[in-house]
Amino acid sequence: MAAPAPTSRTREKPTGDEEATADLKLGEFQNVPTLTLSEARLLINAVMDHRKQQRKVEETETLIKTQDYLDVFARFKQKENIEAVERMLTSKTELELFERSQLGSLCCESAEEAKTLIPSLASKISDGDLQELLDDITKLRNFVE
Repeated sequence: MAAPAPTSRTREKPTGDEEATADLKLGEFQNVPTLTLSEARLLINAVMDHRKQQRKVEETETLIKTQDYLDVFARFKQKENIEAVERMLTSKTELELFERSQLGSLCCESAEEAKTLIPSLASKISDGDLQELLDDITKLRNFVE
């Protein structure tokens, strides 16, 4: 008995060159600018506000779910705090763009936690410098936002 014809197109095999481990390998995304969850929330909300003013709003289920996700997980809600975190992270030129956005999204409490979640940080920044950065980021968090 012959196998049935495929019902969809074949899926491309992953290239396997992307991994966020001790050696950060992001393939074609290596030097692509990235956003923290807070920046993504700010950007999407600004676009949606603009579209509402233009009366060109099409809220899809995916967009609504994305906004709900970002409302829950974005650590910073106020634009001033988001910009301040971005300035702090941008000053750490030894870090990759991906690592900076991860630090701004995860808001780790300790250097050990950050290096566990983002293993590529281990060889790029000392625990003391990383802890200082994390403490500065934490000061900007307003838990009542």
